[in-house]
Amino acid sequence: MSMYRILLLVHVLSAILGMGPGFVMIYIVTRATNMTELRHAYLIRNRLHIFVMVGGSLLLVTGLIMGAINPLLFHFKWYVTSLVLFLIALGFGPIVLSPRSKPIKELLKTYQGDDIPDEYYRLAKKLFFYERIENVLFIVVIILMVTKPF
Repeated sequence: MSMYRILLLVHVLSAILGMGPGFVMIYIVTRATNMTELRHAYLIRNRLHIFVMVGGSLLLVTGLIMGAINPLLFHFKWYVTSLVLFLIALGFGPIVLSPRSKPIKELLKTYQGDDIPDEYYRLAKKLFFYERIENVLFIVVIILMVTKPF
């Protein structure tokens, strides 16, 4: 098996292990009915986020290495577009999502009571809006990588 094919295998496995959990992170927390469940759901979400970070990093690294091995890839619009969209989606984490998740984390840490406060729903709605945009970007990247339309 060539080095390129090994990288491609790692790239595909990274997509499954890294991006897959990212698509269910909203669903996990939206099923909570009280603060105890919500705190636990966010604990699970944070643990899944490790897979997303490692998988996303491996995706970027293996994709760039494959491009270095086969520089012709940089001439294909599907590859360059995928790379740009992926970098935009990665930038969402620290630039867009993190500032919107900090107030939720603080609320989970400090709120007394077992009912979920209305403030949480207001904060979560904003966060989940941007997470859905990020998920759409990742879906477009996956479609481009599989179909290679241009």
